[in-house]
Amino acid sequence: QVQLVESGGGLVQAGGSLRLSCAASSRTFGNFAMAWFRRAPGKERDFVAGISWSGETTEYEDSVKGRFTISRENAKNKIHLQMNSLKPDDTALYYCAAIEVGLEWVGEYPTSYEYWGQGTQVTVSS
Repeated sequence: QVQLVESGGGLVQAGGSLRLSCAASSRTFGNFAMAWFRRAPGKERDFVAGISWSGETTEYEDSVKGRFTISRENAKNKIHLQMNSLKPDDTALYYCAAIEVGLEWVGEYPTSYEYWGQGTQVTVSS
């Protein structure tokens, strides 16, 4: 069983920045593809960004390209999501997700991932 714990959410004004982190409890973290999803009120859980086990492959949802950056620190069992130029539409509960795959792959669907964190709230005021 892998536990994921998100941190870094909060309230920020439009145009501001936040950095989310996700810590994973796994000895084989380096084999995991990781991703961030978000759920806005009344909406489905949507893909935001994903990163392969090596960190060499990243994918982003179109609306966050150029503003968000996903990264990972395998030595620390962590991933991060740097969010810049935040907009009110980015307001959501942000979830970290993981799946042990051991290959160069990033999934963009919630059903692709086995482990989930509890989420961290990001609120962007206008």
